[in-house]
Amino acid sequence: MQTKNLLTDTICALATPPGIGALAVIRLSGNQAIEVANNCFFGKDLTKVDSHTLHFGTLRDEGKIIDEVLLSVFKDGKSFTGENAVEISTHGSPYIQQQVIQLLVKNGAKLAGPGEFTLRAFLNGKMDLSQAEAVADLIASTSASSHQLAMQQMRGGFSNEIQKLRNELIHFASLIELELDFSEEDVEFADRKDLKNLVEKLQATLHQLISSFNYGNVIKTGVPVAIVGEPNVGKSTLLNALLNEEKAIVSSIAGTTRDAIEDEMVIKGINFRFIDTAGIRTTSDEIETIGIKKSFEKINEASVVLLLVDAEIAPSELHTIYQNITVKIENSNKRLVVVVNKVDKTNVEQIKEKFKGIEHVVYLSAKEKTNLDNLKEKLFDFVNAGALANNDVVVTNVRHYEALTKANEALLKVLEGLNSNITGDFLAMDIRQSLYHLGEITGEITTDDLLDNIFTRFCIGK
Repeated sequence: MQTKNLLTDTICALATPPGIGALAVIRLSGNQAIEVANNCFFGKDLTKVDSHTLHFGTLRDEGKIIDEVLLSVFKDGKSFTGENAVEISTHGSPYIQQQVIQLLVKNGAKLAGPGEFTLRAFLNGKMDLSQAEAVADLIASTSASSHQLAMQQMRGGFSNEIQKLRNELIHFASLIELELDFSEEDVEFADRKDLKNLVEKLQATLHQLISSFNYGNVIKTGVPVAIVGEPNVGKSTLLNALLNEEKAIVSSIAGTTRDAIEDEMVIKGINFRFIDTAGIRTTSDEIETIGIKKSFEKINEASVVLLLVDAEIAPSELHTIYQNITVKIENSNKRLVVVVNKVDKTNVEQIKEKFKGIEHVVYLSAKEKTNLDNLKEKLFDFVNAGALANNDVVVTNVRHYEALTKANEALLKVLEGLNSNITGDFLAMDIRQSLYHLGEITGEITTDDLLDNIFTRFCIGK
């Protein structure tokens, strides 16, 4: 992708999903967008109409009517892309969609690549790079929480935080650079104590952003929840009960589930990915053994582990399986819930004694679908929804996380340099390095390879 030549073409693409529908929208953007549309539109002269106006007419190819359409016209850079643009609403026939796009190409447009409209918006200064990435996240959002995070980032919440960090660093960097110009006169413009206080303050902010990534990433992709336990404790029944459908095969035969079964559901606006795993036991069955191995892999991938046990489990057996699971997840941020199943067959108060000392326990009957709300409430409580409620900035993008980590490492070198009283030229190098990584996030520092990697993941037409 050569960005320096990118803005010379007028591009077009289908903006709505392909296939049959009531309507379809085809986007056209570029210096010649108005002229290209005007060449085949019969209604008003689009070159003479005002921006942000709608016009009814027909699209024709050498006199042949393709469709009756409604055109939205955007002029003088007052569009999503920052260029002249036209959006054509046609009837939703795939044949009409194809004919309209071919007509636009025939009149001078080129087919847009993935994400090319949003890339132009970035190149024309309509949004920074992190906001552009949030457009893709917004399109892909599947829950209220992932939608809220993407919307917050697209509206500049994250960008503003990064810009504050950069501005404070730039101020001190300029003072240190000034010192270098007067190095022979031994002048100190940047107070080292103030610089140290600033770096520590910036590091605290960076640590907060970096630590928010684990939370932001699971909100964006869905919170993975592994349902584990011995055979026949009701794991598949629990999955089916949570999803309210027969997703997994339920059988009294031990070892029925031999592979991980996954599905998603939204609890209070947060997407959870439930994973039903093979029952954990010692077995000589080769296929079941592979399934059990996968169960432990899913435990490693999960943010929350539901250890399902039978209400009538012997205390010694409970102790053994509980210890086996806690060993697997120790030194991690995983949350463990012991789910006591089949309480419909016994007195709950009588069995609670053997679960004393375990922090998170939920009693339910998967078969009878009782107390499922208690489990859902527990899962929701595990997700720190306070950051969303307080509109805190949350990092959801791996690229941003890596850039923040590198910026923090560079600041750590600045702090070490200040403690060692190194000269200003070395301090300036490390400050510039931190500024570079922060600039990568918002797009003040870019390469064609970086832009290509980001925007080719977009859908065509956006």
